[in-house]
Amino acid sequence: MTHPSPTRDTIVRSSLHRAGRLPVDPWTLGDDENLFDAGLSSHASVAVLVDLEESAQVEFPDHLLRRSTFSTIATIRDALDHVSDTSAAVQPEASR
Repeated sequence: MTHPSPTRDTIVRSSLHRAGRLPVDPWTLGDDENLFDAGLSSHASVAVLVDLEESAQVEFPDHLLRRSTFSTIATIRDALDHVSDTSAAVQPEASR
């Protein structure tokens, strides 16, 4: 029996919960609430980045490594969509 993969929203909020060290529960935040205003530090945003890369098995390119990428749940989810779609597009085909 296979289990569906978690949604990108679940992945982002789970990473924020594990690594973001927010004083509020990320599950209570709106998609467009500013995470830095909610208590996310620059250092914690790097921890969230690493957690996302490990949990989603993706790598964020340099052009996405900026404060604005990690300012809201929506912008993180959009970035994760971008790197996931890009990663899927460059996956090598299975050997024949």
